[in-house]
Amino acid sequence: MGVGEQINKMSFEDALGELEVIVNNLESGKSELEEAITAYERGARLKAHCEKKLKEAQAKVEKITLGTDGSVSAEPADLE
Repeated sequence: MGVGEQINKMSFEDALGELEVIVNNLESGKSELEEAITAYERGARLKAHCEKKLKEAQAKVEKITLGTDGSVSAEPADLE
């Protein structure tokens, strides 16, 4: 299983947690250059995965409206 496939199977929370660890490690400046580059590349993939998961969740969010006649309906929420 490739790196991309591994990341695609991660939950949002797991991916975000790993991304936070990577950012903290990179900010510390204690890793070797090659390790930092590899970590940065994985972090970029994790970030993209988290953004995808958030967009998927946003698409599922609906705004419930109550009509003047008492009818209830749902429409996509305007979150932007």
